[in-house]
Amino acid sequence: MLRLAWARSSSKNSRVDPARLLSIVLLGGDNKSHSPEQSRDISGLTPPPASDKSPSLLSPRTSQYCFSMTSRASLSMASGSEGQGSPPSTPQRPPNRLGQERSPYLLQHAHNPVDWYPWGQEAFDKARSEDKPIFLSVGYSTCHWCHVMERESFEDEEIGKTLSDNFVCIKVDREERPDVDKVYMTFVQATSGGGGWPMSVWLTPDLRPFIGGTYFPPKDSGRRPGLKTVLTRIMEQWQDNREALESSGERVIEALKKGTSIAANPGETPPPAHDVANRCFVQLAHSYEEEYGGFRDAPKFPSPVNLMFLMSFWSVNRSSTEGSEALQMTLHTLRMMALGGIHDHVAQGFHRYSTDSSWHVPHFEKMLYDQAQLAVAYISAYQVSGEQVFADVARDILLYVSRDLSDKSGGFYSAEDADSLPAAGGSEKREGAFCVWMGSEVRELLPVVVEGATGGATEADIFMHHYGVKEQGNVDMEQDPHGELQGQNVLIVRYSVELTAARFGLSVAKVSELLASARAKMAEVRKSRPAPHLDTKMLASWNGLMLSGFARVGAVLDDKALLERAVQAAGFLKEHLWDAERQIMLRSCYRGDEMEVEQGVSPIAGFLDDYAYVICGLLDLYEATLQPEWLRWGEELQDRQDLLFWDAEGGGYYCSDPTDPTVLLRLKQDQDGAEPSANSVSALNLLRLSHYTGRKDWSQRSQQLLAAFSDRLTRVPIALPEMVRGLMANHYTLKQIVICGQRDAPDTSSLLATVNSLFLPHKVLMLADGETEGYLYQRLPILSSLTCQGGSATAYVCEDFTCALPVTDPQELRRLLLE
Repeated sequence: MLRLAWARSSSKNSRVDPARLLSIVLLGGDNKSHSPEQSRDISGLTPPPASDKSPSLLSPRTSQYCFSMTSRASLSMASGSEGQGSPPSTPQRPPNRLGQERSPYLLQHAHNPVDWYPWGQEAFDKARSEDKPIFLSVGYSTCHWCHVMERESFEDEEIGKTLSDNFVCIKVDREERPDVDKVYMTFVQATSGGGGWPMSVWLTPDLRPFIGGTYFPPKDSGRRPGLKTVLTRIMEQWQDNREALESSGERVIEALKKGTSIAANPGETPPPAHDVANRCFVQLAHSYEEEYGGFRDAPKFPSPVNLMFLMSFWSVNRSSTEGSEALQMTLHTLRMMALGGIHDHVAQGFHRYSTDSSWHVPHFEKMLYDQAQLAVAYISAYQVSGEQVFADVARDILLYVSRDLSDKSGGFYSAEDADSLPAAGGSEKREGAFCVWMGSEVRELLPVVVEGATGGATEADIFMHHYGVKEQGNVDMEQDPHGELQGQNVLIVRYSVELTAARFGLSVAKVSELLASARAKMAEVRKSRPAPHLDTKMLASWNGLMLSGFARVGAVLDDKALLERAVQAAGFLKEHLWDAERQIMLRSCYRGDEMEVEQGVSPIAGFLDDYAYVICGLLDLYEATLQPEWLRWGEELQDRQDLLFWDAEGGGYYCSDPTDPTVLLRLKQDQDGAEPSANSVSALNLLRLSHYTGRKDWSQRSQQLLAAFSDRLTRVPIALPEMVRGLMANHYTLKQIVICGQRDAPDTSSLLATVNSLFLPHKVLMLADGETEGYLYQRLPILSSLTCQGGSATAYVCEDFTCALPVTDPQELRRLLLE
């Protein structure tokens, strides 16, 4: 709700306190913290005059989904009844400017009766020449409440005319332009205490925000002003009170510049790794939910960065109680997620988050970055535990991505929407319609009586017992506030295969076969249902994360098909998202109408995460394939990242080009959330590259980066678990594992398989194949002194190239690595 003092008076001459204009309550009443994730405060923020409190700033990860404005319960599940709606029954309007764009989100708005502009100079020039405020609307194509606001407001002729006549309207895809999103979300969070998408911000012609919020309904409702009222009041204040508006907004921006500054003090060093890691563990253990795993009660997010930290913490504390607890927390969480409804048991992959504490009823959106990070987490759990189930889930995730999120060029699409049209018919899209089942559907699909089953049970009886399917549906009302899942079932594993087999008097093998067959039949039925929207945008950053997923899983499982897919992904990145002429990464490309890869009208230069995630993916791909071309390109990209984003004064990397005058805040992301901070990823990238290239400056730069975040790491390491992993790697020193031999020889493969079977977070792996003119030998001349012993492939385990005695036996190598 916008505290606009609109209720005090509707008179055009009423003066509104500009400080009050900066207070936006997103969920109404006192419920300001509408995010399921941890909020944070930026110390040192100075509020504008007349503000009754210092602005607080929530983390950028606090809102990885779009928010309901009606009740806290509705946060649990987006409303299908207010979803994207039906295709228009009347002919579409001619497209506006967004019809020339390639972003699926912008194209969704191409037929609005709003004179939309994409973010760019044309819009800025128009605002300045006509001296109009800018209305900035930010969202993404699979955002439920973005669809709601479009249907309710941006499709409305009256609102469209008001916006077009009085504002310069700019539409931004937050996944295309994370720099723009982060700046204005920081403003919204600072002036309201919360944030989310769609984000609605009003700016001066010089791009300075003066008021902002998230979703607005079209009309007033109770104490909540509608968009029509908000627009009217802003137009009045722009005419009558403009100077005060602009000065208050300016003061907030100046306060944010100071409050969001992250820099190392002269001579500062990183904090002690042991203390920081222990504190991070304690903070995570405090937020851990013991019954079903995960962190916090509900909504519950997968949080792979937390799980990867806990496994790294265990790796250096294996004999301690804390280490054992960290491992138990991780494995239990991953098991419960795999059993839950957040895991798609029919079509594989993971949904975005769970609306309940038991991982049962998800928000059904599927994001590429979740699949990528969870694949790595599950395969790491397999390395740690040896339990086949974790390897199976990792492979399951990659099967989904290969089938449903893959482009023929080798790239990966961004997301699959939560909403789709019901299979039974209807004109309104519903949350989860593609994924849920009625009990009667299951019985109709699986009617066969199973020979030998107790009580003449059918396949449906066994399947429904195992997956918790009920005739009346298995979704609690609390998880279905709008009633769209009434009578429906979200599959969740309720019993082990052994218990299900015992219940029906069958063998475990028979039940496993029956369940697999049933899932396959259900997958065929799903193919006939109206599919959810697929965001076919291909982002360099998320493709880099997915590259790591395929490379890591392929290496551990020694799966050539997965490794080939990883190589194909890297080739896609180099062909379509690397501008060799300008020597820069590009942010995105798109699937064209003819299924070809297209660039936008104005290609977007890559941001820090595009470089950091791709570099990490290339390092993982080198270790998986031992093809030095990927290492060479990773080194090249790191040089470019340093040139474009490094803060030479304060240390660390800016999220975007610090010289861009249209980006008001030079931010360094200090939170590992749904995606890890690119600075966190870079801390480890720099350390790994220093060992591959012999460049000490990169090891020093990693230390400088960690020093810049020293205060955050010391006070709230739970905010940066991935960066804590980088701090630990710097402290414990990376092991250099050098395998001397021919890459495809059986004895070399045996040694490599031993390395890949173990979870070794503090290591680099390299192949010395005797090609002394090759890339690695040129970077690391010491490799020439490491040779095969007795004509057999030989492993050297070194620290700073001080090596233990060489070994040729895989078991001896295993013992050495576990010491």
